[in-house]
Amino acid sequence: MATAVMSDRESTSKRVRDILGGSAGNLVEWYDWYAYSVLTIYFAPVFFPKEDPTAQLLSAAAIFAVGFLMRPIGAWMMGIYSDRHGRKSGLTLSVALMAGGSLMIALAPTYATAGWIAPMVLVLARMLQGLSVGGEYGASATYLSEKAMRNRRAFWASFQYITLIGGQLLALAVVVLLQSTMPDSEVQRWGWRLAFGIGALLAFGVYFLRARLTETESFVRLGTDRARSSMIELWRNHPREFLIVAGISGGGSAAFYAYTTYMQKFLVNTSGFSRPTATMIMTIALVVFMLIQPWWGMAADRWGRKPMLYIFGFGGALVSVPIYSAIAVVETPLTALALVLVPLVILGAYTSISGLIKAELFPAHIRTLGVALPYAVGNTIFGGTAEYVALWFKQAGMESGFYWYLSAVIGMAAIGFLMLPETKTESRILED
Repeated sequence: MATAVMSDRESTSKRVRDILGGSAGNLVEWYDWYAYSVLTIYFAPVFFPKEDPTAQLLSAAAIFAVGFLMRPIGAWMMGIYSDRHGRKSGLTLSVALMAGGSLMIALAPTYATAGWIAPMVLVLARMLQGLSVGGEYGASATYLSEKAMRNRRAFWASFQYITLIGGQLLALAVVVLLQSTMPDSEVQRWGWRLAFGIGALLAFGVYFLRARLTETESFVRLGTDRARSSMIELWRNHPREFLIVAGISGGGSAAFYAYTTYMQKFLVNTSGFSRPTATMIMTIALVVFMLIQPWWGMAADRWGRKPMLYIFGFGGALVSVPIYSAIAVVETPLTALALVLVPLVILGAYTSISGLIKAELFPAHIRTLGVALPYAVGNTIFGGTAEYVALWFKQAGMESGFYWYLSAVIGMAAIGFLMLPETKTESRILED
């Protein structure tokens, strides 16, 4: 009896170590991805020498969207790879691709030295990162969901966004460090390269960490004689789930990027705050956003997934217009912080369980692809273009149009939530 109890403790301990190890890799992946966004205000003039700051940001945002266009391809390729070769294998491959993309950006030539080749290198690097992140989301969500204990599944699954936000925070922290140790002009001239160099080094380190993870029981139990994972199989047998996941992912992703990465630029370009002040506001806001993830996860374990989703879907649609309107004219950093936190807290009800609710919809043999591909489609259409759409509205002199657009897209996700089953009681993850 004592031996059995000890074995259970060792199993739980190993499971938690794997969850934390996988999460650490997720943090580095998303640091590399978000470093591009938070440093755009510095390197955009280096690659796009135009006089209008909004035009420079618009060009850099277009390349940001190109990375998103690669995400469905990465989701398709690496989702199938993870379903056939294991979740651990998918996680390891994704971080290797990210390391290569970050290193390319760190070493990319400027427009002044290489002309049009410079932005082309940026495009290629971003495409590589898009492939990586396209596979990372599905493999990470599936790995954490399958490793978690049934009665604590939402809590442990929330670590995907804890580390995702942590990666964004780390990127912001590096920017703050650069801003505090060198003049703004030097950060713009070459200091931004350090952030991408750090990301490449961290990604190479995580590659070896992920190679030591253990595989999930859900994948091991499939054995070798299992149904094949493919896009045709996914669409033929799970079309309803595909469309619902794509819709809710589009609304959730648009809200996430609107209230995190784009908000930093909005505080500078519209509200009129300095770049260091805007960075500090978003750093504090993201710390709070990160810390509330496990609390929302525990709430979902206790009361179910759908009540949390309704909080975001209907709450986010209602607050988007008034919150953005207020932030546009805010005058003090403290007030700006308070306003930014309102939609972020609401958004946390979704982000804490976003990967889990998708993983719980699909059978194990096609789960990674089922999570990754429709998510990437919705994310590309609405998340990857959110910043570009916002800047387009601003350049056209109709900035408030974006507020209404965002509200409508979140409303689309709310409709998707109504169509979801309660996966707390109807989960297709059978192992505990």
